[in-house]
Amino acid sequence: MDGWSYCFFDGWQLWFFSTEALLLVDGPVVRIAGTGQTGRERLLKIEGNYTFNAPRDRVWQVLLDPKIIAQCMPGCESMNEVAPDQFEAVMKVGVASVKGTYKGKVAIKDKQAPSHYVLSGQGSGGPGFMQGDVAIDLEESNGQTVLKYSTDAKVGGLIASVGQRMMNGVAKMMVEQFFKKMETFV
Repeated sequence: MDGWSYCFFDGWQLWFFSTEALLLVDGPVVRIAGTGQTGRERLLKIEGNYTFNAPRDRVWQVLLDPKIIAQCMPGCESMNEVAPDQFEAVMKVGVASVKGTYKGKVAIKDKQAPSHYVLSGQGSGGPGFMQGDVAIDLEESNGQTVLKYSTDAKVGGLIASVGQRMMNGVAKMMVEQFFKKMETFV
């Protein structure tokens, strides 16, 4: 590794130091601190909207019901409340040939009933990790509710090796499946 002045193995992780950066090799994930670069990490930004044929108050109630959320999340095997608005979940997710089970935490934050909240989550499993926030905004118009969402997420590990277009396509498909299933409860 030309340009790297120091190498250190702490028993769990391999570290490389230079005057400009710190490289941490931690399994399949490579982080390069101080340079803004990442190895097997990928940022995802997904935005969209969905229209429900129901009043905003009803949509709000359904969107925040943990039992309904668990039934609507693609691949969700379990979701248990551990504190108010905080949950532990197990999901099976697959993107292309990269499939695995993720265990993680989900939290509902920044609630402004009945118009806005943030769903925050993080999880890890064999194929890597996922973490991110989804901002949800609800607007009522003529008896319908328009839901707008914006996601900032980061994935790492083997799952990050899947192409950006495929990753975005699968993520959008999962979001659509979630809202279509959610509509059956509204």
